[in-house]
Amino acid sequence: MKCMNSRTFARFGLGLVALLILSSFRAPSLKLALLKYNGGGDWYANPTSLTNLALFCNKNLNTNFDPQFETVEVGSSTLYNYPFVHMTGHGNVVFSNAEASNLRTYLIAGGFLHIDDNYGMDPYIRPAMKKVFPELEFLELPFNHGIYHQKFNFDSGLPKIHKHDDKAPRGYGLIYEGRLVCFYSFESDLGDGWEDRDVHKDPEEVRLKAFRMGANLIQYVFRT
Repeated sequence: MKCMNSRTFARFGLGLVALLILSSFRAPSLKLALLKYNGGGDWYANPTSLTNLALFCNKNLNTNFDPQFETVEVGSSTLYNYPFVHMTGHGNVVFSNAEASNLRTYLIAGGFLHIDDNYGMDPYIRPAMKKVFPELEFLELPFNHGIYHQKFNFDSGLPKIHKHDDKAPRGYGLIYEGRLVCFYSFESDLGDGWEDRDVHKDPEEVRLKAFRMGANLIQYVFRT
């Protein structure tokens, strides 16, 4: 998918991968991806989270993810190889013009970005994503949105995993031409809940909520 002649072709390619993953045919393993960005923020936070999420989805959604995730840079053409890209961190985020353009093209073509605020990311990610989609605003998704009602139901929206500023968790989305292209989990910290048990020592019921919400994200992305 390095070179795409049209938006339709790219969306078809990503959709085909999605259908293969969730069908009864056991397709070759697909990898989740972690977004590497500039600006000094710790994009590499939660190093065990995507591996554990992949294993949870393989067990509970019958996916066939490779537990070893890939790291992909914002401006790289390899971004198009990954229908689901996860982004996290605590601090600054900077996209160059070329990186913002590449991320925009990827998302319009059918890709999906999950941004997970690991605490302190909010003041930086909003202007960064505004550079990607200047015409869009983050909208808080209602609790009846499909992302909260896949294999697992979250009638009150995002689960609260870590305290942070002790505010209610909120899920925001960027919607382009009727399609959710980016989901931003704020004051929840799903990625910490996906980490190895000994990292944060969260109660099992809290970790389970995080994994179930993560599985919903995956299922939503690969079904739409």
